[in-house]
Amino acid sequence: MKIAMICTEKLPVPPVRGGAIQTYIAGILGYLSRFYDLTVIGTADPSLANDEYVDKVRYVRVEGHGIFDTYAHEVIQFLRSHTFDIIHVFNRPRLIPLIREVCPHARIIASMHNDMFDPSKISGEQAELAISQLDRIVTISGYVGRVIASLYPQAEGKLRTIYSGVDLQRFVPWGNSSSARQVRQSMRRQYELDGKQVILFVGRLTPKKGADILVRAMGELSKKHSNIALVLVGGAWYGVDKVSDYVAYVRALSERSPVPVVTTGYVPADQIHHWFWAGDIFVCPSQWEEPLARVHYEAMAAGLPFVTTKRGGNAEVIINGNGLLVEQPEDLLSFARQLDRLLSNRDLQRQMGRAGRTLAEESFTWERVAREVRSVWEEKDL
Repeated sequence: MKIAMICTEKLPVPPVRGGAIQTYIAGILGYLSRFYDLTVIGTADPSLANDEYVDKVRYVRVEGHGIFDTYAHEVIQFLRSHTFDIIHVFNRPRLIPLIREVCPHARIIASMHNDMFDPSKISGEQAELAISQLDRIVTISGYVGRVIASLYPQAEGKLRTIYSGVDLQRFVPWGNSSSARQVRQSMRRQYELDGKQVILFVGRLTPKKGADILVRAMGELSKKHSNIALVLVGGAWYGVDKVSDYVAYVRALSERSPVPVVTTGYVPADQIHHWFWAGDIFVCPSQWEEPLARVHYEAMAAGLPFVTTKRGGNAEVIINGNGLLVEQPEDLLSFARQLDRLLSNRDLQRQMGRAGRTLAEESFTWERVAREVRSVWEEKDL
């Protein structure tokens, strides 16, 4: 079968500038390319060719970076002159009717990594038309599927949750790898973290991600723990290291913190795992209804216990004692209490870290994700 996978206009595939969707697509291609003739359509990038074959997969990169209408036009122009059995669209339901018009016989599948059926992002008429033309809607969490079904009950029979995955060879517990131990020692020495329990945040520095609340929680934790530090990994946007107003605010808070706070700015995607080796406890302080942040999988694979918020789909990855949940994410004391439980108990940290790594190995491999995607592609009738 000939299959087109259409990414968003935001970031290129492979994830040279990061991105959860881009990482997801790249993670499953190696397995799927053994069975299918694959074309990945995405946005152009100066570091990548506009049309190339890599490991049997064709990559077509078109203009329109960050501009949906331009990108959609370019994608449709490409599809007009090519035939595919299945077209798998990621996170852009507004593309579906446009694709159906030029590809009347293809099966069309959508993967939803965010609340892209929200009325603020797509009109009710557009959404209903897209749903009627889709064979299947894959979601990255049960939460995303529930939101879609609550808005459009007719979608319920087409929904299927496929949780994301993680590269188990890149994200490994630092204690299991001599090279990881060396990186950990080097980074902790460089950033003056030796002898400290390091609390780690990885993500975009935006208000909805909650880094400011985490920084403010350090003041409460410092009353009981003198040997801790906080590391904030990430910039305002993927691949960009500009200092937004919020980044400046978080850095100002960090300078006044009684606990040492390291703010790294943007870190390239191929170096992120180094910071998981440098950390001891991972925190996802999301304030918004997070679909399900992929950093949880990375923390689990790296053997780190984690604290996350009862927002969106995040709680769905708390399984078999691998993490702790903050019920009131807007309350810094709620974070302090859960972090205190871990900081006060190294055995609990190790136990949760082992549980997370085991879960990642059993349930969150890219091969498992690819098999489940393949099972959707192979469905004949719903």
